[in-house]
Amino acid sequence: MIDKKTTLEEILKDEELIEVLQKYDVPCLTCPMAKIEMSKLEIGQICENYNIDAEELIKELNNKK
Repeated sequence: MIDKKTTLEEILKDEELIEVLQKYDVPCLTCPMAKIEMSKLEIGQICENYNIDAEELIKELNNKK
């Protein structure tokens, strides 16, 4: 189950989940620095930094799993 502590690295292992992140315009997917830190970046932190509705995004990610 995905929660706010789930890392971007874990989420990116599933192609369907990548599509959900793209739908929410998560900028970390194309950021070179994020690629270096994926194992540390938590989805909750990313949502907070970019004003993305974490509850809605996490709900949709879990529905795709």
